[in-house]
This record gives sequence, C-alpha cells and structure tokens, in this order.
Amino acid sequence: MKRIEAIALAAEAAQAQDAQLVCNIGYPSRELFSVMDRPENFYMLGSMGLASSIGLGLALAKPERKVMVLDGDGSVLMNLGTLATIAHYAPENYLLVILDNGCYGSTGSQPTCTHLGTDLFALAKAAGVKKVSLVERAEDLSPALLGREVVVIVKVEEGNAPVPIIGLSPKEIIERFIRSLSEYIEA
Repeated sequence: MKRIEAIALAAEAAQAQDAQLVCNIGYPSRELFSVMDRPENFYMLGSMGLASSIGLGLALAKPERKVMVLDGDGSVLMNLGTLATIAHYAPENYLLVILDNGCYGSTGSQPTCTHLGTDLFALAKAAGVKKVSLVERAEDLSPALLGREVVVIVKVEEGNAPVPIIGLSPKEIIERFIRSLSEYIEA
C-alpha cells in the first residue's frame, strides 16, 4: 500500500476515536494535511525522531485522551530508545504507527536500515513492547488501528505523494493543537 493510503486510514481512525494525532516530519505531515487536516493533528516541521516521544509524553500527561503517532522507519531508527520507554509505560491510550518504506522519503529516498535488513517488529519486541503488530495489507490496517496494540508497523511502498506544503505556520499549528486539548488540559 502507498504511505498516503495508510495515512488516510490512520486519520480516519484518529477522527473516529477523537484522538490527538502527532505526525512525523516532512512528507508524512504534508500527506496527512492533504488527506485530513484537523486541529487535533500536530504536524512536525522539524525534530526528526521525536514524534513518538512527543506523543508518548502527551498520552502520559492526559490518559483520558487517545493519542496516535505516525512516524517513519528512519525517525524511529534515529530514536530507538523510545521503544524501550514506550514498552515500559505502555499506556492504553497510546498508539505508535510506524510507516516503514525502507527509506528516508523526505530527504531523497536514501535507504534506511530496514531496507538493509533491520527488523522493527523484532526491535520493538526486544525492547519489551508486548502489543505490537506488523501490517502489510491495507485491509488489515484499520482493525489494527482500532485494536489494543501499542505499536503497529506498516509496510508501505517507497514514494512521496505529490501534495502541497502545509498551509499553516508553526505558530498556527501549535496554537490550534493546544486549543483542541484545552478541555483536557483544564480537567
């Protein structure tokens, strides 16, 4: 499946669950913005490797709110320690979706270590994540997104969708994201 198709399914699942959605930098954020922009989406415009950590912190701070993170294989490889921290806390309201296309898609499609044989499923299990699954077909993704997993690894095709740049400033992104959390922050 194409990454943008997986992102569209994740966006639908996030909306259905009234989930906050933190998205990896570069093309994944642009693709999410193009398929379903909502105030509950936090588009990473920098800080490669930190989407999973930001989402985890948000999930731990507000356990009553579902948090979904869309991250890339390259970003997760850059911050492998996050898998151990996710395994340790394993919050019920957190889901990390790793979109594994085997390349750094936003910087020229250079191969990542998953393209060269690194197994993110095995790494997540070795880090102690008990609820992890691997999805290779579009029809299996929606059930995984709505299930009880903590980490879902989705094998997607290499390639970026031809989508425009996000039409919001960083300030606009964070302000509307915070407003979408306001009822939970005050609680």
